[in-house]
Amino acid sequence: MGALVLLSAALGLLLPDVFDDIKPTVINPLLGVIMFGMGLTLKPKDFAVVFSRPKDVITGCVAQFTIMPMLAWLLSRAFSLDEALTIGVVLVGCCPGGTASNVITYLAKGDLALSVGMTATSTLIAPVATPLLVWLLAGKSVDVDVMGMLLSILWVVILPIALGLIANRLWPRLTEQASAYLPALSSLTICFIVLIIISANAAKLMAGGLTIILVVMLHNFFGLLLGYGVGRMLGMNSVKRRAVSIEVGMQNSGLASGLATIHFAAYPMATIPGAVFSVWHNLSGAIVARAYARLANRTKGEAQ
Repeated sequence: MGALVLLSAALGLLLPDVFDDIKPTVINPLLGVIMFGMGLTLKPKDFAVVFSRPKDVITGCVAQFTIMPMLAWLLSRAFSLDEALTIGVVLVGCCPGGTASNVITYLAKGDLALSVGMTATSTLIAPVATPLLVWLLAGKSVDVDVMGMLLSILWVVILPIALGLIANRLWPRLTEQASAYLPALSSLTICFIVLIIISANAAKLMAGGLTIILVVMLHNFFGLLLGYGVGRMLGMNSVKRRAVSIEVGMQNSGLASGLATIHFAAYPMATIPGAVFSVWHNLSGAIVARAYARLANRTKGEAQ
């Protein structure tokens, strides 16, 4: 996944003219495809963790919607980012967890049920939380259409997930067969989204991309670190801490770019942080999964 995303970003950056005819407006329908696939894979038991372990899920979601937005705001100020990039970074910070976090949590030997529960819950909260947080953090410098963003998230995220859940309920055997191909479809779709965004802004990214790459890396790193720290501070075991760390640090950055395309069209560079985050968090996720898995194996060996 990381290699494919990196290749897509490189193609968009080095050969932008080849993809001129592909408009950024296709991003949201592509996100809808990913969210529909997520809905196909969700089952009632995935939401059971919300009711059986509400403290863990609530803790994780509160961490998600406080740590990442505040980090986004602080990093934007620390690096004196312009309005467009600040909007993009804040959008990434205010979005819910990404579906890739579930795969990374599994590879990291974290609490997969908690990860899935947090992703589902933060996604359902996002139509209200994301627009309000963006308005609080960026509304003083630019106009933020809170209601418009809420409706966009409902159409792009909630509706496709709901349709996926319904399809799963009505045709369980068919969706079970299709689910084997969904990770590949989602991965390719994310790569296509990254390619579109990078190619549309290649010249600007080449001119001043190093700063935003550094900001994105720090955003992701401190999200992972503080997510783990919150779990530790609240007495969670290491399996839960790994899940919260990954869930907090990995965002639905494609949604951030999609929202930027629709609601901040006057600031084209606002789409860039989401695209860079999509590339980076898949690479860092693979590294973190390997490190956490080794830690889990070592801890298990010491316990035995």
